[in-house]
Amino acid sequence: MYANAKLIYPELSYDITGVLFEVHNTIGRYGREKQYGDLIERLFHDRDICYRREFFIGDTGNIVDFFVENKIVLELKRKKIITKEDYYQVQRYLQIMDLKLGLLVNFQEEFLKPKRVVRIENNVPSKFLIKKY
Repeated sequence: MYANAKLIYPELSYDITGVLFEVHNTIGRYGREKQYGDLIERLFHDRDICYRREFFIGDTGNIVDFFVENKIVLELKRKKIITKEDYYQVQRYLQIMDLKLGLLVNFQEEFLKPKRVVRIENNVPSKFLIKKY
């Protein structure tokens, strides 16, 4: 089953990940999230990577950190560990924006490990979906 699986946006993901590693190597683990975002923005601009930064999606009150090339959501964190709520947050963004891929990155880790979050299709069995009553 996995032999035929294809990565979603491999070249763009690689370019974004390269920027993330450069930012982590430049600022280190103890910067502020805004510092990481500012340097990412500068490097995206220098590399002609199209992006949109920090905007509300719909009327949800959620703010996306970066939306790259109209394809990938990039969510920045600076905390001890990534939690399942962080994954859920990115998944919500993917669902709301009807996107296939998000990247979740925690800059406080000693060794940067960006996480790929793939959109869960809506045809998931209903027991996994949140129902409103």
